[in-house]
Amino acid sequence: MSKKNKTEEASVKSRRLTVNIIIHIILAILAFIWVLPIFWVILTSFRAEKGSYVTTFFPKSYTLNNYVKLFTDTSVLNFPKMFTNTLVIAIFTCIISTIFVLSVSYCMSRMRFKMRKPYMNVAMILGLFPSFMSMIAVYYILKALNLSEGSMIPIALIIVFSAGTGLGFYVAKGFFDTIPKSLDEAATIDGATKWQVFTRITIPLSKPIIVYTILTAFMAPWIDFIFAKVICRAEAKYYTVSIGLWRMLEKEYIDSWYTCFAAGAVIVSVPIAILFIFTQKFYVEGMSGAVKG
Repeated sequence: MSKKNKTEEASVKSRRLTVNIIIHIILAILAFIWVLPIFWVILTSFRAEKGSYVTTFFPKSYTLNNYVKLFTDTSVLNFPKMFTNTLVIAIFTCIISTIFVLSVSYCMSRMRFKMRKPYMNVAMILGLFPSFMSMIAVYYILKALNLSEGSMIPIALIIVFSAGTGLGFYVAKGFFDTIPKSLDEAATIDGATKWQVFTRITIPLSKPIIVYTILTAFMAPWIDFIFAKVICRAEAKYYTVSIGLWRMLEKEYIDSWYTCFAAGAVIVSVPIAILFIFTQKFYVEGMSGAVKG
């Protein structure tokens, strides 16, 4: 190799190193900006000083009383009840939504029928609009069905969170498209029905997208506030955690419940964080499968 080529190669390596350093610095800054609010919420959850107006970023003293109060002081805001309500709603929503999404996705991927393409186009168009645009209509429908009062409120929330999930079939359909149709044809030749092909062949091969669907379906009740607030209204007995955390920041509660709000935010995030950590591999595989489709 000539001296000129060696110089050019060294220059290329130097430029590449410089670009990599700049990229890593930018990513480090973005990571710091992203992590800072989470770090602040965790610190605030252990803050001993009360009130929302404080002069220091770091707490002057630390305590676990905020977590203790969150689960023991139910005279004003019953956080354990809200957490239980949300957990029950999330579990049932997760089961129903997963069944809906996988069923519709399989039909769109494997079956051919007259209105298939128009349905897919309509589903895509409807997906462009935020769901809360329909909340008034949904509320009056639930009211007409006597599902907006008393003990029927949790059922109404489960229906709201799960009924329309079948429209979000595109990700799962993309994954099903990557499974060779020759497997279905071979099973059909052997006498298997569509249901048997779906349950015994497609589902066992679709673990990544099933985990992804379960995660997204379980998260919906945890992060939703608008529909829960509209349907629950003043029925505090049936509040979800999102409503409870919001009420802690109201004028009459913020001074005494502000640090408990931070503790509640940490507690609510822990179950979902654990789920993501243990299912991260399947989550990534599910998304890559959808992109390939």
